[in-house]
Amino acid sequence: MSILVVGSVALDTVKTPFGEVTDALGGAAVYFSAAASYFSPINLVGVVGTDFDENSLSFLKPRNVDLRGLEKAEGKTFRWGGTYGDDLNSRDTDFTHLNVFQEFKPVIPDEYKQSDFIFLANIAPELQLDVLNQVTSPKLVALDTMNFWIEGSLDALKQVLPKVDILIINDSEVKQLAEESNLVKGARIIQNMGPKVIIIKKGEHGALMVSEDFSFFAAPAYPLEDLCDPTGAGDTFAGGFIGYLAKCGNPTNADYRQALIYGSTLSSFCVEKFSLDKLVDLSQEEIAERFNQFWQMTKFEPAK
Repeated sequence: MSILVVGSVALDTVKTPFGEVTDALGGAAVYFSAAASYFSPINLVGVVGTDFDENSLSFLKPRNVDLRGLEKAEGKTFRWGGTYGDDLNSRDTDFTHLNVFQEFKPVIPDEYKQSDFIFLANIAPELQLDVLNQVTSPKLVALDTMNFWIEGSLDALKQVLPKVDILIINDSEVKQLAEESNLVKGARIIQNMGPKVIIIKKGEHGALMVSEDFSFFAAPAYPLEDLCDPTGAGDTFAGGFIGYLAKCGNPTNADYRQALIYGSTLSSFCVEKFSLDKLVDLSQEEIAERFNQFWQMTKFEPAK
């Protein structure tokens, strides 16, 4: 089934202890599409400036990513720069130049409005709500947000959350949105705001899924010897997770659990190189092998 993703397309300047890149391809919509396209067709809506090299997205076209919704506006492409600390857990933002993204008003092409699954990447809640007003009866809606919107656009966020099936959010943002220091209590409070399923990203400690019946499923982070760049890992996780659900069509609880592992699998590949370098030519065989390694790593026999 097709997925509509609405979010940023960016050029990133990133420094880590393992090197640096300048104006590397990035943005939530791109990372998401690169991961989700291993499972399902993608319709991408975003904006770039006249300085953007469209050839940088050519790797997505053979993977059923439709780029007709990518607008080119007069001006410069959204740029972000960041520097990571030695353990890659801490990060300083060096600059954020929204450029054409500052005036971005998503217009959903008619051929995208019937998309089965919707992923609202990390954009203003007002824009997320506007997107939902343009589409027609999606089977499933997932949303990402961040502390900036929780602080500055809480009323708008609370308007869009009742229209969402899945909320993808990190652990500190759960506490902030719920105004509750206990993660479990916070998840229940957020479920009462609308989303049936809460996916809590915990960085190097993996991810936790809180299902509609308030049952839990956790996935560890894959243990890696070589980490290079964490940029885009969360959006890559979302792409693997939603992409697999869309492939299932009418996902069961078991499908949701497998999707969480696929999200963690794709995310683990993303951080091994800068930008999208690892996701450009990753094979289905590599994905399947690491998925099975996750299974081997986490399975155990019940107590007797």
